Amino acid sequence: MSEVPATLDITREVCPMTYVRTKLRLEALESGALLEVLLRGTEPLKNVPRSAREEGHEVVSLESRDDGTHRLVLRKQGR
Repeated sequence: MSEVPATLDITREVCPMTYVRTKLRLEALESGALLEVLLRGTEPLKNVPRSAREEGHEVVSLESRDDGTHRLVLRKQGR
């Protein structure tokens, strides 16, 4: 996968702030831009991708990392 230009680390956040921060970061990007989101925990792992899809964004990838976090890549969809 090509380089992702924007990264958001929400590994220390708790729900609902995990998606609030993700949504604000997505709003700052242009349509079609990729956002890498680093997250930790069961709730964010379930809620952030689901909420992004519900708002029309694309989940490009979701992978677990060796340190117990997950790397989510989202593509902002235009409206």
